[in-house]
Amino acid sequence: MEIKRNILLNPGPATTTDSVKLAQVVPDICPREKEFAGLIKGLRRELVDIVHGDERYTSVLFCGSGTLNMDVCLNSLLPANKKILVANNGAYSSRAVEICEAYGMPHIDLKQPIELPVDVAAVEKTIAENPDVAVVYATHHETGSGVLNPIREIGAVAHKHGCTFIVDTTSTYAMRPINIIEDNVDFLMASAQKGLQSMTGLSFVVGREDIIRASAAYPVRSYYCNLFMQYDGFEKTGEMRFTPPVQTIYATIQALKEYFAEGESAKWARHTRVFEAIHKGLADLGFRNLIKREYQSGLVVSVCYPDDPNWSVEKVHDYCHERGFTIYPGKVGSARTFRLCALGAIDAPDIAEFFKVLKQALESNGIKVTYNG
Repeated sequence: MEIKRNILLNPGPATTTDSVKLAQVVPDICPREKEFAGLIKGLRRELVDIVHGDERYTSVLFCGSGTLNMDVCLNSLLPANKKILVANNGAYSSRAVEICEAYGMPHIDLKQPIELPVDVAAVEKTIAENPDVAVVYATHHETGSGVLNPIREIGAVAHKHGCTFIVDTTSTYAMRPINIIEDNVDFLMASAQKGLQSMTGLSFVVGREDIIRASAAYPVRSYYCNLFMQYDGFEKTGEMRFTPPVQTIYATIQALKEYFAEGESAKWARHTRVFEAIHKGLADLGFRNLIKREYQSGLVVSVCYPDDPNWSVEKVHDYCHERGFTIYPGKVGSARTFRLCALGAIDAPDIAEFFKVLKQALESNGIKVTYNG
């Protein structure tokens, strides 16, 4: 089967291999069969292995996008009469604040500059001033801007004050190496369509089993998005409580095989090659980065719009899209940016081909990459 290959430079879903796509073509099966439960059991263990968790950690699968996991962790892991502290330096940590607001959960929105990593000292000061904080939440990589946050240091501060530390790793899991123990993380989350290079529809939480069990005594704020209930279902039956995304699970099992075959270090080296190729291509054309290189994650570049009045991100997007390359708008407050991302089953030669097309897009639309000041 010939499948057209598109190069997705958006922040997910990511470009996948044909073998992952074709893994979805399987005989129909009822997901309540023991055979399928056995596949789920192996998948759950391997999701923990990717972040080097030991027997204290487990994974819990959900049907949905990465945002569903944010909802699950925030609403499930807050004890009664306690607060969540959200270290907020971007669009995705702002989404965590919105989830807290939607549930009416007590929280502190610790707003930080959007173009800088979270200030660890500010986190510690806020916890010290608010002894009822029980949960600290941060985003590892603010995908809207490309800023990487110091989760190991934030986690150390959270643990010093007896808090549970939750990290959104949706856009770093299975790309940047993560050690859930050494990085002081109690819970992290991701979805299959990003770092694992699988398909959309499956998300998961990896975290400490003892805290999940303790959370059975916490207020139940959601029926579907409850971490303990979903965990308990897996432990008792080996199955999701509700219908799982069957074909996506088959694709993800194949993606995991390909992840371990490539290896953590080699995969990160490939993403780094792509990231460096993006920077080189942008520099050659004269584009500017919004975020300083030392603050970048190695996965997303926020590119400033040129000041040329002929610039149109829609026209550039459409020109590239028609030729098999996808770029994506930025999410950095009011800053006028687009994003190029080093996710997916791509490598440096794909980026070289992209910049040929991008250069043609600029020329065909009469755009000069210039900045006034």
